[in-house]
Amino acid sequence: MDTSSPSAYDDVRTASRALATEAVHAGRDDLARQGLHAPPIDLSTTYPSYDSRAEAARIDAFATDGADPVGPPVYGRLGNPTVARFETALARLEGTASAVAFASGMAALSAVLLARSAMGLRHVVAVRPLYGCSDHLLTAGLLGTEVTWTDPAGIADALRPDTGLVMVESPANPTLAELDLRGIAHACGSVPLLADNTFATPVLQRPAEQGARLVLHSATKYLGGHGDVLAGVVACDEEFAGRLRQIRFATGGVLHPLAGYLLLRGLSTLPVRVRAASANAAELARRLAADPRVARVRYPRLGGAMIAFEVHGDPHEVISRVRLVTPAVSLGSVDTLIQHPASISHRIVDAEDRRGAGVSDRLLRLSVGLEDVDDLWADLDQALGAPRERRVTPLREAVR
Repeated sequence: MDTSSPSAYDDVRTASRALATEAVHAGRDDLARQGLHAPPIDLSTTYPSYDSRAEAARIDAFATDGADPVGPPVYGRLGNPTVARFETALARLEGTASAVAFASGMAALSAVLLARSAMGLRHVVAVRPLYGCSDHLLTAGLLGTEVTWTDPAGIADALRPDTGLVMVESPANPTLAELDLRGIAHACGSVPLLADNTFATPVLQRPAEQGARLVLHSATKYLGGHGDVLAGVVACDEEFAGRLRQIRFATGGVLHPLAGYLLLRGLSTLPVRVRAASANAAELARRLAADPRVARVRYPRLGGAMIAFEVHGDPHEVISRVRLVTPAVSLGSVDTLIQHPASISHRIVDAEDRRGAGVSDRLLRLSVGLEDVDDLWADLDQALGAPRERRVTPLREAVR
């Protein structure tokens, strides 16, 4: 495969592309020159080399700064051409120099924490809510880290000499709380801000443009988009990417090439999927906000395909009655999913901490898909049970 770098002309041309165009073409720019249309899948775990001196030099170079080895691939744990295509494309969409893919979102976050801890920077400042397993990883100190939980206004005061990271999620999982990323990045000073952008995707926001140095995705969700791939990725500058590649090589949290292929394919329809699902979600949020069986609706001002809502009745009964909507953990697929965060995604978080972050026992999280919105509403309507006295509440007042 021709792995030569694009020309200066190509760099200028791609710099001016719209996001929708990049989603289709990034990571595939060299295909036509090779007489290919679909990206190839390279399933090799190892690669032949008759020049062991040159191979040793490339491995030494990787050990120094974690840069992608120049020349043909060496070994699957060092890198894979198919996965590299996805990394290139995601970095373009997020507006960063590089991206490093992992076997899952939690593997990606673990690599970030290990990279900072290796520099003696074990302290993390974080804002709740985060995804439940992210919260648990930080709170339990499983990787030797220590966390200080604070609100956005307290970030600057929470920083210490050994603070290696500030972590936030906006819109947050599962409450959809939105944060001022630019203001938080300013409060971080020289400490890197990691923003989990799983819910928004680069279609709705690009945290790097607001000062985040690291952008985390559970690529399992919208980037893959079809519920058939498990992956994580960190978009960042090349210096930090080198450290992450070294952690990935040492720990083995690599992404399978087939997953990389599916993710690259998923990116090509990402803008279309996110916008169509967001339109469905906005309409469902409007209907839920006007329904007397619903106590509260949370839908981001940013938009998106996620809705959080609290019911007056038993949320478990709602889960048990859906028929078109799928009751399942995860999100971001083409079909609509519903789950009860206090029972599943955030069960691992201490109950008091969970409720303090706004994750009530009556909260339901809806990941809206691409079905017809009237069919989705018909299913939610019957799942909510017997109607109460109807009311009409403007969405801007009902959504907080």
